[in-house]
Amino acid sequence: MDRVAAVAVIDTQGRVTGWSEGARLLTGHPAEEAVGRPAADLLAGQPPVEARTAGAEAWYGTVTLRHRDGHRFDLAVTVCPVDGGDGRSAGYAVTAEPPGTALAAQAFEQASMSMSVFDLQQRYLRVNDAACKVLGVPEIALTGRFFPDTVADTEENRGFLRHLREVAETGTPVRYENFAVAPALDREHFWSLEMWPLHDASGTRTAVAIAAYDSTEQYWARRRLALLNEAATHIGTTLDVVRTAEELIEVLVPHYADFASVDLLPWVLGADEPPMLPADDIELHRVAYQSTRPFAPGVAVRVGETQIYRPPAPPARALREGRAVLAHAGEPGFRAWLADRDERAPEGRPFRKGVHSMIAAPLRARGTTLGVVVCVRLAHPEDYGPDDTVFTEELASRAAVCIDNARRFARERTTALALQHSLLPSGPPGQVALDVAHRYLPCGSQAGIGGDWFDVIPLSGGRVGLVVGDVVGHGISSSATMGRLRTAVRTLADVDLPPDELLTHLDDLVTHLAAENGREEVAEFGATCVYAVYDPVSRRLALASAGHPAPLLVLPGEQAEFVPVTAGQPLGIGGLPFEATEVELPEGSVVALFTDGLVAHRDGDAGAEDELHRAVGASADSLDALADGVLKAVLPDQPGDDVALLLVRTRALGADRVATWDVPAHPAQVAVVRQAAGRQLAAWGLEETAFVTELVVSELVTNAIRYGEPPIQLRLIRDRALICEVSDGSSTSPHLRRAQVYDEGGRGLLLVAQLTQRWGSRQTAAGKTIWAEQPLPDARETAYWKEQPGFAASSENGEPCGST
Repeated sequence: MDRVAAVAVIDTQGRVTGWSEGARLLTGHPAEEAVGRPAADLLAGQPPVEARTAGAEAWYGTVTLRHRDGHRFDLAVTVCPVDGGDGRSAGYAVTAEPPGTALAAQAFEQASMSMSVFDLQQRYLRVNDAACKVLGVPEIALTGRFFPDTVADTEENRGFLRHLREVAETGTPVRYENFAVAPALDREHFWSLEMWPLHDASGTRTAVAIAAYDSTEQYWARRRLALLNEAATHIGTTLDVVRTAEELIEVLVPHYADFASVDLLPWVLGADEPPMLPADDIELHRVAYQSTRPFAPGVAVRVGETQIYRPPAPPARALREGRAVLAHAGEPGFRAWLADRDERAPEGRPFRKGVHSMIAAPLRARGTTLGVVVCVRLAHPEDYGPDDTVFTEELASRAAVCIDNARRFARERTTALALQHSLLPSGPPGQVALDVAHRYLPCGSQAGIGGDWFDVIPLSGGRVGLVVGDVVGHGISSSATMGRLRTAVRTLADVDLPPDELLTHLDDLVTHLAAENGREEVAEFGATCVYAVYDPVSRRLALASAGHPAPLLVLPGEQAEFVPVTAGQPLGIGGLPFEATEVELPEGSVVALFTDGLVAHRDGDAGAEDELHRAVGASADSLDALADGVLKAVLPDQPGDDVALLLVRTRALGADRVATWDVPAHPAQVAVVRQAAGRQLAAWGLEETAFVTELVVSELVTNAIRYGEPPIQLRLIRDRALICEVSDGSSTSPHLRRAQVYDEGGRGLLLVAQLTQRWGSRQTAAGKTIWAEQPLPDARETAYWKEQPGFAASSENGEPCGST
């Protein structure tokens, strides 16, 4: 229905003399039917008494009309007398608005949202009751005034005026949101505003209407949901307990709290099991906090310091009750918490000023309480409410799971590191052949500890075994496998197997381990390894590799180069033999054995190999300094894999420390070589060992002549111990047995075993070698080692020790 006012004119006899187009649209009667008829014919009943007795006074009320189609309807009308010019009434003018117009006006006035109407020059025309309450002034104080004259000059109000002008000029509706403090309200509110143009019957723009909806609650609900979404991606990015707590704080401050702290129970930061909460005060460690103000509540307790919560403070209640606790200024728990802050606060820090509400929520994961998160509001004018309690509990629950995951990872990593350190050598054993420096860096990523290992194994004849290996995978299982392989290598090295044979036996062991663990793919249980043996007498290095990076060799005065060793296949693959390589090294050569973690982070980078060559070949004051320089030059701050590095500098045992005799296969030669050995011991100043040495020489040479085959050779080596070796051409190894009372033989090796520190045999290319070691006299040996460059006596037992 067209919104046009209806007008009718009635004379003093009650007949219709005028009829507008609006009246036709309202009643359905055209002017020709209405004019001249009694007005009562258009009514559906008698007019109200007030209308009949209005006289010269205007009257406003409701009448019931009958439409031309027969239906009845009520209509609010205004009846005004018409002056005839002679002072007497000429009739009445009856006006009526279309149905619903009055209701629309009432809806505008009584609307719960703030509504207003401005003219095209941004002056107030109408303001409803809700808007008056928000603005804090009555409508009469605003009508006709320019909008900027009624509000403060703020960014929000300037934006409102800009949108108001835009709608007035363009006629395009505008919808936007802002956060502003209303003059009559005590805090900021979030407003959803809609502006639209008003037009008259001809379509001309006449005014701008505005509706402002207070959506503060919805805004905070959206903010809480957004914070939960942010927490899902921001918290738990690392498996570090402290960093996870810091990430929780970063989500809370400043968007949700002006101050927030995370305090954890002490066992969370260690390896202990969770204890029961104490009955009285609860002691925690502060691991993270942040504040929007320099002197905010709680800053008296810094990160790493102990925090004590006492009942009835909200944090203590939250820990005991296992739920979030809300507190406001003036409440007993809140006062107790502030009093505790004041006790710990440095003088002059006003903790109480501006603090009006707080929430303490327990950090619980998998049924275990880890600590508490405390949120405090100062600058935020909005108090925490019940919805905030639910939100804080949800956020604390999510963060607690991340903290617990980090705690479990740290515990597992600590366990794996302890296991790995127990399986790795604590330091290189005493030996003369090499100066040794080693470095081991555990993996810095979340993959866990790997299975890299290294070892330095003293062998017979002054030789030294060197091994570096890498087990596939990470974690405790890899560390355990590493320990088994390291033990196996030591066992195989103890029987003096050459490098290629040792790797063959080790390959079989890995295959068996994979089968025992039900691994269909041997590669899942595989390993790589390089094993080398250095002989300081011959200055030869023999080595073999099982899928491991080749060692780097730096000869004196030259650049670093890879040792030309055939890589072979990783352990556990089987099928192909391993190939040994042997090189002769001048004294002072440096050999670097390492795992692939040293260069894996730059896989495919052509410059990585050159950088490693330069680092290993660089000059340094000591092997330790060289090892540190290599790691600094080629590794990132957080290596993605375990790194094992073993650096050795070769030494040589010269002719003054080795004596060799070829022995003819005749019993008479036993006395000859025994006397020759005695003279050599005297030349070395080791007369105290002559009796035992001559006895050992006699027994071993006699056995070689009687049971072995030519050629026979006797060799004495003055190393850290006195070594006696007898070689012959037979590959049959001797066996130690206990002789019976009436046996004529069988006592020689038993006597050697009892008189010496250790003994054994090894296979050689020409046959076998039986050897025995006996300790040197401490005083003379210590004096000797003090004269050697690069060595120093230990403060504990006087034993010489090399560079480590």
